[in-house]
Amino acid sequence: MYIPEFNRLNDSAVAFAFMQANPFAIVVSAGDGSPFATHIPVLATDAAGGIMLRGHVARANPHWKLLEQERETLVIFHGPHAYISPSLYGSHESVPTWNYAAVHAYGRAQVFEEPEPLARVLVETIAFFDQAYLDQWRGLNENYRAKMLSQIVGFEIAVERLEAKFKLSQNRPRDDQARVIESLESSADSAISGVAKLMKEQGLGK
Repeated sequence: MYIPEFNRLNDSAVAFAFMQANPFAIVVSAGDGSPFATHIPVLATDAAGGIMLRGHVARANPHWKLLEQERETLVIFHGPHAYISPSLYGSHESVPTWNYAAVHAYGRAQVFEEPEPLARVLVETIAFFDQAYLDQWRGLNENYRAKMLSQIVGFEIAVERLEAKFKLSQNRPRDDQARVIESLESSADSAISGVAKLMKEQGLGK
């Protein structure tokens, strides 16, 4: 990913928190002459010695066969984003841009099809997104659960490297940053106001 130095996030803890806060990711693998992408929730956990990513895909999705080849896989975590109008800048000679944040995680996948690890990754996913559903899941008929598990394939990726880009008007004067924040945080759209929140968390506009 192209990252100008002033947009590069070097704090791995902030990048990890961003991945956890924005788990609906894009998993990209190299296919036969063409990239193959799947949009799915991916859980990032703090494992011994690094970050572990876990998720699952439908067995009908051929992506798992690419993951099985243990080539380098890219997982893209994307967060809030917003159009930035040049009318917010102090200088008349300005052009529009787009502010956003993204983290790219790279690693090689390990695929699993056995019921026990599949059930574990499903429970982790349910616990993260819908804690109240856990008891219902555990109370489902065993044959039904086994049938559901047979229709998915799980994977985990030990992250080998991270690229984090927070494009948040770092190259603009503080007064411009402050006006951008004020404009964005007034939006009812969380994708837009979320950019203002990130800018404030990064100490911009002060």
